[in-house]
Amino acid sequence: MTLALTIVEDDLTGRAVLDLLQFHLDEMHKWSPPESVHAMPAERLRQKDVTFFSAWDGERLAGCGAIKHLDAGHGELKSMRAAPEYRSKGVGKALLRYLLEEARARGYTRVSLETGRPEPFHPAQGLYRAHGFSECPPFGDYVSDDFSICMTKEL
Repeated sequence: MTLALTIVEDDLTGRAVLDLLQFHLDEMHKWSPPESVHAMPAERLRQKDVTFFSAWDGERLAGCGAIKHLDAGHGELKSMRAAPEYRSKGVGKALLRYLLEEARARGYTRVSLETGRPEPFHPAQGLYRAHGFSECPPFGDYVSDDFSICMTKEL
């Protein structure tokens, strides 16, 4: 069964979206040392350099994701999250494809991201690798350590 998702630019004011973001932040703090939590709170995701999207299955929030402008040719994926009841149902894949198309439309030649190395992050790493991302040196303010992995994809 394929979900018929509607993905829209979101202003981060709806309760369902704010709750999913809080769930995301809570999980990142549960799985990550404090210095390695790079997930952005809603206030940061509302800034001009970030465009946030929500994915809907009818009236139900299925997931979210954002793209942060780094420079004219480079964007960063942020806050990729499927709602718990939508995990392993293709929401992450749909959001990733949507964000990659958004990056291409902006003229980016590269999209990068940071995620964790430990087991709870393996599904995310697998999704990114399946869509052409590979490990890269740290970019922006990220540092190389035993916890974080940076990945990038040329467009």
